[in-house]
Amino acid sequence: MRRSFLALTALALVSGCSGNGGHEDGGGTVTVLAAASLADVFDRLAERFRAENPGVDLRISYGGSDGLAAAVTQGAPADVFAAAAEEQMAVVTGAGLASEPEIFAGNVLTIAVPEGNPAGITGLADFAREDLTLAVCAPEVPCGAAAEELLGIAGVQARPDTYEEDVRAALNKVGLGEVDAALVYATDVAARPDRVDGVEVPEADSVVNDYPVAVLDDAPNRAAARAFVELLLSDVGQQVLTEAGFRAP
Repeated sequence: MRRSFLALTALALVSGCSGNGGHEDGGGTVTVLAAASLADVFDRLAERFRAENPGVDLRISYGGSDGLAAAVTQGAPADVFAAAAEEQMAVVTGAGLASEPEIFAGNVLTIAVPEGNPAGITGLADFAREDLTLAVCAPEVPCGAAAEELLGIAGVQARPDTYEEDVRAALNKVGLGEVDAALVYATDVAARPDRVDGVEVPEADSVVNDYPVAVLDDAPNRAAARAFVELLLSDVGQQVLTEAGFRAP
C-alpha cells in the first residue's frame, strides 16, 4: 500500500509540473524522474544543462527508484528515467515504455554516522547490535536491496530499527541524530560532510549498483531528453559524477 501511495504521489507531482509539451527543436519542457541519491549531482548538472539549453524548461523529480518506476508504468508524462539499479529500469523496459537504457554511473554503500561517531561504529558487524538504533533502506528500493546483499555477504544478521523509503530519508535520520548509523551510498556521505561522518566498509566493493538512464519511448520532448542523457554520458558529465563520488560505468 505504501509503494502504491508513493507511486501515485509521484505521478500527481509529475503530472502537475509537466507543463507544455516538447518541441523537435529541443525547446519546451523536459521532465526527468531520478533516484533520490542523484539529487545533488543532478542539481549541478541541471545548471549546466539549462545554461547550454536556454530554451528548455528542465524539471527533475527525485524519489525512490521503485516508486518512480511505478509512476512511469502508471502513465507519468516524463521524458527521462534515471534509476539507482537495473532492476527498477527493467520494470519500465519490461512494460515496453523504454528501450536501450544506458549505464552512466556506479555506486557502493558505506556507513553513515552522526558527526564524531558517538556510538563508536566500526563496521557492518555493529548492525547486529541490539543496543543501537539503526536505519537501512526498505528492501524494495535499490539501496535496501544492496544493503541486504552486502550484509548477507558479511554474514551479519542485521537488526535495523527503521526501513526508509529512499536513501536520503535514511541519511537524514543520521544527520538529525535519530539513529546511530545507517547504510547509505558513499556519495550521500560525501555530499553531507558537515552533517555526517562515514565509516568505510571493506566489503562494499562486492556490491556495486549500476545506474541506468533511458529516454522514455513516449517522451513528450525526445530531443531535449536525449540532450540531457548525452550530458550524463559526456566527459563533462562523467567528471561531475566522479567528483561527487560516483564510479565510472
